[in-house]
Amino acid sequence: MGRVQTRELTIVAQDPHVRVRGRILTARVVLPQEPLLPGPRGSRIHVVDYDSSTHTLYRPPAGLPEDGFAGASDEELLANPHFHAQNVYAISMRILKRFERALGRRVAWSFGGHQLKIAPHAFSGANACYSKENEALLFGYFPARRGKRTVFTCLSHDVVAHETAHALLDGIRSRYADPSIPDQAALHEGFADLIALLSVFSLEECAAVALGRRGRDGWRLRQSLLLSLAKQVGRELPGTRRRSLRRSIELVPSARYLSAQEFEPPHRRGEILVAAAMHAFLDVWERRLHSLAVRHQARAVEEGAQAASHLLTMAIRALDYTPPIDVSFGDYLSALLTADYEASPDDSRFHFRAALRTSFARFGVRPSSPARRPEAGVWEAPSAELHYGGAHFDSLARDPDEVFQFVWANRQELGLFGGAFLRVESVRPAVRVGADGFVVRETVAEYVKTLRLRADELHSLGAPIDRPAGMPGSQEIELRGGGTLIFDEFGKLKYHVRNPVLDAGRQTLRLEHLWRNGHFGTRP
Repeated sequence: MGRVQTRELTIVAQDPHVRVRGRILTARVVLPQEPLLPGPRGSRIHVVDYDSSTHTLYRPPAGLPEDGFAGASDEELLANPHFHAQNVYAISMRILKRFERALGRRVAWSFGGHQLKIAPHAFSGANACYSKENEALLFGYFPARRGKRTVFTCLSHDVVAHETAHALLDGIRSRYADPSIPDQAALHEGFADLIALLSVFSLEECAAVALGRRGRDGWRLRQSLLLSLAKQVGRELPGTRRRSLRRSIELVPSARYLSAQEFEPPHRRGEILVAAAMHAFLDVWERRLHSLAVRHQARAVEEGAQAASHLLTMAIRALDYTPPIDVSFGDYLSALLTADYEASPDDSRFHFRAALRTSFARFGVRPSSPARRPEAGVWEAPSAELHYGGAHFDSLARDPDEVFQFVWANRQELGLFGGAFLRVESVRPAVRVGADGFVVRETVAEYVKTLRLRADELHSLGAPIDRPAGMPGSQEIELRGGGTLIFDEFGKLKYHVRNPVLDAGRQTLRLEHLWRNGHFGTRP
């Protein structure tokens, strides 16, 4: 097998507001050396530099510069649209490859096409977004409040990584974009923020800036400017006084946020997830520096980048261990713990799982799994004796019909409500390398169950699912349940991560939240 060829490209490592010795903080990232068409346009990313506000199409060069803009001046990085195109291509490709390496398989986009389009100068406006309908990431630009500069959101590493993470999450868990419980929409935003922050810290150039200098009382990590998102965009937005769009690390740990009205909107609620994870990251980094008596910056930077990279892999891999619908913060925490336990049973280097349990608990989030064995918070293995007669193990790794037959044969053992429509939505083989170097082969399958009925029929289900106050009995509603099945390399079921149709607490919360926010077309 031939060696994979790579190329090095320059990216803005944070955003143009972050300077080191007066220069924009940049980094060189290593990416696969894939054949590129003008754009750049590769197998998974297609940069289309069209400005819909001015109807301008920036003609791309024939290819990327041989040096990947190495040593370019700040003026060229800020003003050259060809560098802007390279920046979004390189950051998005880097995030994509991190997802594929963590998950052990190719990751498909949710819209069915193979190439995600990226428009670095899509419109005039202080915004950026992922659009499933346009199969694209769209980045805006706007005049700065001071001076005659233009702020380009495509030059913010945080913004590009955040929107790329949205697109990838939508491809892996497409139903997380559906109206649901408050945590689900918040997880979409919080997860994208978390990926953006950890991808920054996994770059040693950024970890060095975050670390700063060692004082008499040690390293001062929590005062870093890099613990916020989109600093330049946030400070230049008209009418804002915030130093960044979101600064989750400033949240003082408290369980009260989860029930506070201020933290109901998805972006704000997502900060709880980010804060809990980033507090754990900083705890791990600080503990490593203290226990190893690290005094030299190079070693301290290396420890921080490696810890960020480890948590980044955990955060991505956890998606395979979450239920396919109505995901809560507690579900995601159990998924984090399980994903890491499967790949690295020995947590003695970073102690990340203990740090995450402690940090999330301070914010009122506890694992959805009550298990104490094999480790606290990890999903439990199925306890019922399952039927494998007639199952073809090889087909279980790729065929939805084979998985459906297995689920159908074990519907009672798996605790499935028989009155709902069942559909297997995906089957994804995964090949991962554990911390010990051994290969872990798994198959991740998802099924969803749906039940349509009138609101006044809820009482007939045998579960105490409450109808929202003011909802008419004739209102048509849909109850959903679903589960993720994790099979080992021999076709045996390792985990069944599910949210049942007749989960009264979750269904009551979901219906109340959707009714209160006008999802059914009528506000109470």
